[in-house]
Amino acid sequence: MKMRSAGLVSALIYTSISVIAAALFLIIATRGEYTLVARFGGAGWIFLLSMIILMPIVIPRVKRRYHR
Repeated sequence: MKMRSAGLVSALIYTSISVIAAALFLIIATRGEYTLVARFGGAGWIFLLSMIILMPIVIPRVKRRYHR
């Protein structure tokens, strides 16, 4: 598979995981008495941090898998 396809698959994987993590945060935060700004701000922060952490982990693994 081409390098472009591996990059696209990587982006789909780490973006999906980040969206799921942010959604879980929103679900959990609705149980508390937090403001709407705190809920969405926290979800955005979780999304961004997840993206930053997952990019360097997922990309090399997907590339390694496609180069076999």
